[in-house]
Amino acid sequence: MEEYVDDFLDYLFRIRGYSERTVATYELPLRQMLQYHRLKREGKQLILDIMPLRRRIASNTPRTVAKKLSAVRSFVRYLQDQRNLSILLEGDESVKVPRTLPKPIEERYIREVLEAADPTERLILGLLYGMGLRISELAGLRREQIDREWIRIHGKGGKTRQLPLPQAVLQMLDHYLALHPAGVYLFEKGKAPLSAAQIRYRVQKLFRSRGIKATPHQLRHSFATHLLDHGARISDVSELLGHASMATTQIYTQLGSSRKLREYMKAHPLGNEELGMRSEEPSD
Repeated sequence: MEEYVDDFLDYLFRIRGYSERTVATYELPLRQMLQYHRLKREGKQLILDIMPLRRRIASNTPRTVAKKLSAVRSFVRYLQDQRNLSILLEGDESVKVPRTLPKPIEERYIREVLEAADPTERLILGLLYGMGLRISELAGLRREQIDREWIRIHGKGGKTRQLPLPQAVLQMLDHYLALHPAGVYLFEKGKAPLSAAQIRYRVQKLFRSRGIKATPHQLRHSFATHLLDHGARISDVSELLGHASMATTQIYTQLGSSRKLREYMKAHPLGNEELGMRSEEPSD
């Protein structure tokens, strides 16, 4: 089994092209698995029982446990697909990982960055924040998808949605197109579209220049959160985001509740002060 682990790590590095750092994240849980596992054979079937590993890592956070089990699953798939081994994984029950709430950027910070941006950067921010686009959707946006006051977005799972252009974003678009009238994609460098990585770099650099750490995906979170804060219906926000299920959008309502609770605790006289409680002396 140790030899198979070494082969798998080499496969990730040489064949799959994973970085050394990424390969190292696989290696640690697999070395642990080598120490804490049971390997059984039933006929021609190998069974890798990782319950000893599960017990060993039980004190780790759910997220860490989930990552370690994911590495073991990938290793077993490698044995099945690349080494043609008949092997089953036992003790592989999934771990429920708590979903972290998104962290929206405050409206005033977004406005500050918009004011400081050039026309191209301003439109990038306007589309990410003003329409809640995913960065992949923005990178692949063609000019033919823009129909004056509407944009046709090709989203996840091959689904298409029509989004209205807010007035301020429409003005940004008109200004940008006057400066850049030609092209197939909306944002290009040379004749190639700007990649998601290039867009992400420009957005992060913009916010960093104002002393703010932010990502394009946070702008999408901010789009949803600020709409709900200002009274938009969750069903409408879900449709605008292109979520397959409204349950995905519910996380933003949880965020709103968390923020309201924090504001309440700051505002209420009993929210952030400890009252001295006097103990009553028993009467004689």
